[in-house]
Amino acid sequence: MRILLTGATGLIGSAVATRLVREGHRVIGVARHASGSLPIAGWVTLDIASVRKAEDWLPVLKDIDAVVSCAGVLQDSGREDTEGVHATGIGVLFDACEKSGVRRVIHFSAIGVDRAQPSRFSSTKYEGDRRLMATKLDWVILRPSVVLGHPAFGASALIRSLASLPWLPMMPDTQPLQVVKLDDVVDTVSFFLEKNAPSRVAIELAGPERLQMGEIIARYRGWYDRRPARSFVMPHSLSKFIYWLGDVAGALGWRPPVRTNAAREIARGAVGDPQEWISITGIRPRSLADALAAESATIQEKWFARLYLLKAVIFVVLAIFWVATGVISLTVGYPSGLELMRSTGAGLLSGPSVIAGALADIAVGLCIAWRPLTRQGLYGALALSLFYAVAGSILRPDLWIEPLGPLLKIIPIFVLHLVALAIIDER
Repeated sequence: MRILLTGATGLIGSAVATRLVREGHRVIGVARHASGSLPIAGWVTLDIASVRKAEDWLPVLKDIDAVVSCAGVLQDSGREDTEGVHATGIGVLFDACEKSGVRRVIHFSAIGVDRAQPSRFSSTKYEGDRRLMATKLDWVILRPSVVLGHPAFGASALIRSLASLPWLPMMPDTQPLQVVKLDDVVDTVSFFLEKNAPSRVAIELAGPERLQMGEIIARYRGWYDRRPARSFVMPHSLSKFIYWLGDVAGALGWRPPVRTNAAREIARGAVGDPQEWISITGIRPRSLADALAAESATIQEKWFARLYLLKAVIFVVLAIFWVATGVISLTVGYPSGLELMRSTGAGLLSGPSVIAGALADIAVGLCIAWRPLTRQGLYGALALSLFYAVAGSILRPDLWIEPLGPLLKIIPIFVLHLVALAIIDER
């Protein structure tokens, strides 16, 4: 079959793409940015939230046999639009399917959205479901719980990272989850693409066990061959502050799993009844323990778990470091900067040099903080660090042997930026 796959670069979408290609289907991926790592037939680079007319989808749907909709975002931000992705934009795609003659549509929603909508995430997901159910298409709506698999992103990445900590901080008001394995989810998509598969059904994809977050993390901790960790529940005030920090990061274009919508959703829980799923497809979802026992935790897994939370710390520290050095140079540190520049013989250029350097530092820090420009900010930081090292070596070589090592400290700063560039990718 020739299949259009939206959200093809996401956790579920990329796994679905890989499976469908392996089964001989021709997959056309839809995403805001194409990924060269997926072995699919072609890409349509498109922001679903920006599409407002069904006619805009018609050229994309030419010769398409089925659509698999995996696109989803957690919360509104500078880069994400829940209404556009989950309801308006995807609804326009459903309308276009009717006009183009594409009959089969498999659409990913979220478990429990038909029972409660505590956030914009779930309310817009449910609106998208209703728009699809109102069509005459051969639709299938899949509502998975928290999906865990070999790749990690969002909540699944956070769970692995928490499992690596010596002390386990738990958010208050979390409810049970019936986590579901990614392979079982992908098997389900494959089943519903078969010629005689049933349609016009909405089923919940839930694992066989109801587990508290602490139990899930403990299973992963055992998988890493680490002893049980002591846990504590965060005070509400601290948890609200952390969710607020996540919202700030989201506004800057990052995609942290800990945001206000996540708080509202985990307070509802993610549980359901897998019996309809089992009876329709014959797929029996595996427990988390069985899934983890089927493969060993590699050193890559352990590195990722330890680095995931450190990644956030690294980028926060680097952004603050550059902005702070610039602000200090323009304020309380300005006299010292002038004195340092005059000692090099800069003369009348001392003041402009200090100001220019300070503004460059601030610009680099702001670029690192703003996700669309983070990579450029890191390269700018490397260039500035190298410039400061070379200029300092020429003008004041004695700074290499100063007791506080003002030039020597450039080396670990330079290396930390290289680490940041190595772990910048999100998917």
